Amino acid sequence: MSHNKAIAIILLGGSFMSLVGLVMRLMDVNDGMIILFYRSISLSAMVMMVACLRRRESPVTFLLKLDKTDLAMGAALSLAFTTYVFAMLMTSVASTLFILTTTPFMAALIGWIWINERPHPFTWIAMLAALFGVALMLSDGFELGRTQGNIVALLSAFFFAVMLVLARRSRKDDVLGGTFLGGIIAFGLAGLSAIGFGNGLSIGGQDLLLALFMGAFTIGIGIALVTWGAPYVPAAEVSLLVLIESVLGPIWPWLFLGEVMSTLEIIGGVTVMAAVAGLALLGSEKPAQAHYN
Repeated sequence: MSHNKAIAIILLGGSFMSLVGLVMRLMDVNDGMIILFYRSISLSAMVMMVACLRRRESPVTFLLKLDKTDLAMGAALSLAFTTYVFAMLMTSVASTLFILTTTPFMAALIGWIWINERPHPFTWIAMLAALFGVALMLSDGFELGRTQGNIVALLSAFFFAVMLVLARRSRKDDVLGGTFLGGIIAFGLAGLSAIGFGNGLSIGGQDLLLALFMGAFTIGIGIALVTWGAPYVPAAEVSLLVLIESVLGPIWPWLFLGEVMSTLEIIGGVTVMAAVAGLALLGSEKPAQAHYN
């Protein structure tokens, strides 16, 4: 695959993922477990289909190749998916996506501690800038009553970071197996929670279609496209390209639903994204490991 084609595929994948906030705002149901349950069905199905097509193997072979690393990544991703859904429900789309942009810094810290992967020296400066941006959003969230949602978004970033470190440690060609299991585990946990502690799995027809669309196309196809293009683009460029999710994500709810961003959200978000962009520009120009940011 050519470099330019890979860039286009990654940008398309990030654009698909940027629609999650808009789709969630269009839904009437506000039960995170119900949304997660139905979203996970189509997400897992789409990821398995893409993995089989990409690897040129049957679904049975795909399932038999799943290993302990895929299970570990799946466990981390299931928690990331869960906290991501609840963050979207508890705070603004902009704050959720901007806070999630801190994932590379968390991954750098975890990788340094866990697998002795020394971060780039600029990481510490960029991390301080990112923390300043997050602090602005947290203070804004406190004034607007969104503190819990912003903290849940931070937890989501942490779990995504754990998955990235697991992926780097494993040196797998892609994270599709872990993503599939993440959807399956999230499906099981959400179903048990909704039935055992909630109001069951009842959902309206329109909400069901939106949840299935979100899982298959905004998340499933998005991750698949980023994973497909990432091995052909340097890691630094991948980190920059996937920022399109955080750039476009808050625009769609504002454009179609009038969900505006506060001044502190904008300042904090731009600060965090600038820190990530700076880190990426100074990053290694080695071929990228396939991953999801």
